[in-house]
Amino acid sequence: MDASVNRIPTSKDERALLISVILPRQNRTESDYSLEELKLLVKTAGAVVVEAMTVKREKIDSAYIIGKGFLEKLKTIVEEKNLKVIIFDLDNTRPAQIRNLEEHLNCRVVGRTEVILDIFAARARSAESKIQVEMAQLNYILPRLKGYGGILSRTGGGIGTRGPGETMLETDRRHILKRISKLKEDLKKYEKHRSLSRKSRHDIFKIAVAGYTNAGKSTLINVLAKDDLFVEDRLFATLDSYTRKVYLNPELTVLMTDTVGFIKNLPTNLIASFKSTIEEISYADMILVVSDVTSPYLEEQITTVENELSALSTDKPVFYFFNKCDSAGVEALNMVKSEFPDAVYGSALTGAGLDTLISVITENAGKMKLS
Repeated sequence: MDASVNRIPTSKDERALLISVILPRQNRTESDYSLEELKLLVKTAGAVVVEAMTVKREKIDSAYIIGKGFLEKLKTIVEEKNLKVIIFDLDNTRPAQIRNLEEHLNCRVVGRTEVILDIFAARARSAESKIQVEMAQLNYILPRLKGYGGILSRTGGGIGTRGPGETMLETDRRHILKRISKLKEDLKKYEKHRSLSRKSRHDIFKIAVAGYTNAGKSTLINVLAKDDLFVEDRLFATLDSYTRKVYLNPELTVLMTDTVGFIKNLPTNLIASFKSTIEEISYADMILVVSDVTSPYLEEQITTVENELSALSTDKPVFYFFNKCDSAGVEALNMVKSEFPDAVYGSALTGAGLDTLISVITENAGKMKLS
């Protein structure tokens, strides 16, 4: 990536400390959920989570996030546990805060957004997704360019990493703006191609498969399409919007599109950059939300997905497929069924419930043809 703003290396021996900062009005349960999710993100990025802690604060300290009083204790932890990076479970960290902490603790300090950007940069495979990720990185770094200063000079490459001098920063700013403009033009070519592809298949029933990251969307499409989409038990295993033909029966063929997985507090820049991919949901005839029924945070994940779908202002019919039922406890499964009685329950891995799912899709495709 030309815009490498991510300072989470992918080597597996990088030792990380995770810190959740909880404020007086914040919900502790939500904070714990977010921290657990950050652990998965960090592991996906390639680092080793040595310890995770929650720090209570009356407010975020403008200079050190956690306040100067906690710094000496934190410095001792860094030295004793040989930590290389500290990751705050915060979506917005200021460059000055990062600089102050790094100078005092003598290790890298990043926030949740940078971790997600790092994962997306590593997972981007197609030319389009690489453009989208680079644009997100550039849009992330642009307003922070001056504040990062010396931090960027130590990252070892990438646009805007040449030091804190004002002339250099202005040069970098112009370079970044020019690069963003070029990437937008490149993205328009892919959007045009995508638009032509949509027109060529206007008469085929289209299903957008959405859901929280790692819910099993790609696995489900693989089974139904008898295909081999990339599948891995990690967050954001696939970033590209893959469309596959699925032959449900001799009379019905549908198109299923695997969309980018959602996650709580997905960085705004990433949502904006992946707009063309996410828009596939808006052009579908039906949205199939795949959820991991075994997740201890299922309710929060469903809320996140529903909020993201609502933001797209789509009026398409939405159906739910609760995946991984073969690994769920009976009591927990019954609780979900009582809340979502019309959903389909099964397992993409074992094939359970897929006949019912096919029946639901077939029925709705038939309604579309009649309307």
